[in-house]
Amino acid sequence: MLGGHLSVVANANQRDDSELSHNLNGQRLGRKGRDTRDRIIAAASELIANAPAGTALSLSAVARAASLRMTSLYNYFADLTELLLAVLEPVMDSAEEAYLARLRNPWSDGDLAAHCDDFVRGYHGFWARNTRLLHLRNTLSDGMDERITTARLRATQPIIRLLVTQMGGDPRALRSREFGMSTVLMIGIERSMTALTDADLPSRMAENLQHDSNHFLVPCARLLEMAIRDMRQAKA
Repeated sequence: MLGGHLSVVANANQRDDSELSHNLNGQRLGRKGRDTRDRIIAAASELIANAPAGTALSLSAVARAASLRMTSLYNYFADLTELLLAVLEPVMDSAEEAYLARLRNPWSDGDLAAHCDDFVRGYHGFWARNTRLLHLRNTLSDGMDERITTARLRATQPIIRLLVTQMGGDPRALRSREFGMSTVLMIGIERSMTALTDADLPSRMAENLQHDSNHFLVPCARLLEMAIRDMRQAKA
């Protein structure tokens, strides 16, 4: 899934700043309007982070938490997906510092294992800090919410392209072996983070499911190292 809609994602990267300067009625937002919009986003973020497991998020709950009428909330967000995308935006802005920067410089063969481990742990740290939101994003994406899926793909595309570069491939060549390998790796790593950060998974699957982070992170880093070495050797 992660590699299949890259042209859609590329188009979605063109951000429309009008959504931040106007409400849905086309009225320009003054300071009060911007504060209200921020209050709605903060209320949604708080509900997502602290709601009991299995609790469904609703616009009515967000409106109550933000001390607003539903009609006022609808001036800023047309539906729950639009609100979630706004909540996701500042979180995804932190991805550069959390893990993307670790991929940008070439990894030497001698230090490859350490770099792979560093990236995987940085990515896990990002998931651990934003667990509820990222789980909600992926649940909605798996449920075929097209806008959320586009946001999910937009988040993984830079990782895939940077991994392709680490493998010695061309990140623009979407049909290359390196691109295919990077896509498969990201699917596996993301799913591993989903399992690792799901506190309720052991009770649903098996009581002895290990949630020690190394049980997941060490294999992820090792598989990443092996894949990069394999792709580099194939090009040598």
